[in-house]
Amino acid sequence: MGLKTSNLTFDERVKKAKQDKFMQAAVGKAQDAQFEKRTRAREELGNWNGWRDLGEQIRQHVIKYLPDYLEEFSANIEKNGGHVYFAKTDVDATNYIKQVAKEKQVKKVVKSKSMVTTEIDLDKELLKLPGLSLMETDLAEFILQEDNWDEPTHIVFPTLHKNRDQVREVFQKIGYTGDNDPEHMGRFARKYLRQYFMEADLGITGCNFAIADNGMINLVTNEGNADLTMALPKTQIVVMGMERIVPSLKEAEVLDNLLCRSAVGQKLTSYCTFSAGKLADELDGPEDFHVVILDNGRSNALNTAFEPILQCIRCGACLNVCPVYRQIGGQGYGSIYPGPMGKVLSPVLDGGYENFGELPYACSLCGACSETCPVKIPLHELILEHRKVEMNKLHLDHSLNNVIFKTISVGTKTPILFKGALLGEHLALKPFSNKKENSVENLYPEGKVDKVPKIAPSLIHGWVDVRDLAEPPKVKENFRHWYDRHQKEKRGEING
Repeated sequence: MGLKTSNLTFDERVKKAKQDKFMQAAVGKAQDAQFEKRTRAREELGNWNGWRDLGEQIRQHVIKYLPDYLEEFSANIEKNGGHVYFAKTDVDATNYIKQVAKEKQVKKVVKSKSMVTTEIDLDKELLKLPGLSLMETDLAEFILQEDNWDEPTHIVFPTLHKNRDQVREVFQKIGYTGDNDPEHMGRFARKYLRQYFMEADLGITGCNFAIADNGMINLVTNEGNADLTMALPKTQIVVMGMERIVPSLKEAEVLDNLLCRSAVGQKLTSYCTFSAGKLADELDGPEDFHVVILDNGRSNALNTAFEPILQCIRCGACLNVCPVYRQIGGQGYGSIYPGPMGKVLSPVLDGGYENFGELPYACSLCGACSETCPVKIPLHELILEHRKVEMNKLHLDHSLNNVIFKTISVGTKTPILFKGALLGEHLALKPFSNKKENSVENLYPEGKVDKVPKIAPSLIHGWVDVRDLAEPPKVKENFRHWYDRHQKEKRGEING
């Protein structure tokens, strides 16, 4: 799959996503539920903003001294008998992993959920090896694999866009004969996967945090599939982004608290595991332990305005508050990293704007993502920075747009002009409406105003072609008049 998940244009992806009403309802329901759970979990911790400050300090400190901590971590891995490979690109990473698989004569691979392995398209590359089979063991990723490698829609809840009947249809392909009860389907998947675990000779996991001072890998999961992936196969490979590192267990504890409460609204996930390969006196665990540390464009952010995105701990909280994500879901972004964090990260990893140039504009700049981020990444500011860099890179002429914006600025700052605009807005936009009554519903087919002449400034087309515009209310029905009337009623100046 790789970083780019679709060959459709951004407009085509958005149109397709807006037609998927179940996905929109599922995303909206999940966002609302997660808001409540996340809020409760954070309040239980106490002084949430203080924890956020601490998380930000830890992540900024690590990024500042990244080479030193990577060197320390690498030395401790090798001290414990493991192997470390620094991969500059996705090709370097997949070639190394395939080489290990060949040398070990691997036949069956089990994988726990990992965004970074999806980023480098590892599944597809491994399946090119003759005689090798592979199984995703996270329940959601397993469903996507069996559904012809469907795209994920969320970095924490990958199958958010599927209902129980769709999952049942997927499982029927591999022998399931039961109903659509999630518990029954879950038992089927567990039994189906357990045999694969027992036969696997290579396990591949991601990494939530790597502990520099002892060479351990920290994983947090709710299903335990990662623990089995680490414990049963004789060979284990950990694939991690180079920024996913902390100085010690003390900092890992802080970030695990932030991650679990922000990602799923829990104090801690069901499984919080620290592993460093098999020790001499242990019965289970891998005999051969490898860690692949991946750059793949992350260094593009170092010492730039986009460096704060490397603080990301992949909790998905920004997706769960984003109004744009609520409408188009994850697949609308065309990247395995959707939502606000994806708008910032995808162009950075891709090294430009050829594939993801539209993403920074799929944002209302409401700032909700920055407000909820547990490590205080200024996401909406970084999205705006992308717009500035992209516009300058493309050498776009701003002259006419600048005149328009200056005119608007003068109008909004001058009371008499602003009031005049309010008086005339209803009549001015009425010709573009398909409905006579006032409504906040979309008044235009496909969200487009086809009546705007082509010779109109690009700024106008850029606004109306992608937004749902409602007919403004009449002047006596607008908010200002309502508020004035409401205040008078409170003071008793209006009877009845």
